[in-house]
Amino acid sequence: MTAERVNPPGLAPPAGFSHAVVASGSRVVFLAGQTALDGDGKVAGATLPEQFERALTNLLAALTAAGGTPSDLARVTIYATDVAAYRAHAPELGRLWRKLAGRDYPAMAVVEVVRLWDEEALVELDGFAVLP
Repeated sequence: MTAERVNPPGLAPPAGFSHAVVASGSRVVFLAGQTALDGDGKVAGATLPEQFERALTNLLAALTAAGGTPSDLARVTIYATDVAAYRAHAPELGRLWRKLAGRDYPAMAVVEVVRLWDEEALVELDGFAVLP
């Protein structure tokens, strides 16, 4: 995939995301929502950072299994049950993102939801990637 990150000067400088991603490639991978489920189907982690790390790890595992890498991500949506808590943990969540996925940020959004499928889940990530 070739990916051009577009961050127009007239918009606020992005921190931890890109305003737009122009992706070209031959395969699109749609990634289902991933929470902090462990291999036994139980939510792992009590804190937002712990759950975010596991959910992102799960999302990247699905992407890797489909033949992609974190730099192939074109779009990620983060669903959080508490956006204020997400903002409070943003520096730590950013460090976790960079550790697991690097600095080639996809277009992203954070959306607050009342609850997720698994009642214990605090965060869920989904997205899509464009592979070469």
